[in-house]
Amino acid sequence: MLEQYKTIYEGGIGEIIEKKSRFLAEVRLVESEEEALRFIEEKKKQYWDATHNCYAYVIGKRREVVRCSDDGEPQGTAGRPMLDVLLGEDLYNTAVVVTRYFGGTLLGTGGLVRAYSKAVQAGLAASRVITKYHGILTEIGVDYTGVGKLQYLFAQNQVPVMDSQYAENVKMQVLLPDKEIEQVKKAVTEATNARASVTDIKELYFAVSEGEYLLFDD
Repeated sequence: MLEQYKTIYEGGIGEIIEKKSRFLAEVRLVESEEEALRFIEEKKKQYWDATHNCYAYVIGKRREVVRCSDDGEPQGTAGRPMLDVLLGEDLYNTAVVVTRYFGGTLLGTGGLVRAYSKAVQAGLAASRVITKYHGILTEIGVDYTGVGKLQYLFAQNQVPVMDSQYAENVKMQVLLPDKEIEQVKKAVTEATNARASVTDIKELYFAVSEGEYLLFDD
């Protein structure tokens, strides 16, 4: 289990032009090799008239599956540079297809490497990339005398409160990253003189993107 990892939330399409050759890079989240292969086949059918449809993908929490293809370009000038960008950005469960329409001018080995690398970077720039953090959704129960102390504690420690229920007592659901779980639970106990109840609801991954908290069950 990874404590945190980068991946794609929303894929995107980037485009660059090099000496009249057009390079279209489409990035997508894939969580299995089957998904990656379907995505690649989809792009090959969509861009059936292209000169090349090169690809790269990395799949698995330990990157168990790593593949790339030059699709007819000189060996090592397309797929591997594309894969190197994904690995260099420390991405997981990500696939990219770069479609090339030849513009009539040869780019040479170095030119191809640079073009395919730049295309992937453009595709990633057009995508929504997130960092997922592993943690626990935890419910804190407390009487009304302790609410203010906990609200202050959570605000000071930037602990997100996902939900609050006010009845006979107050129940707050908070997100705790792995590295902060014990520290925050201890602080809750101290702040309320051990009067608060602390109940773990479930383990999950979460991310913060564009000011929004995103929750994932993986």
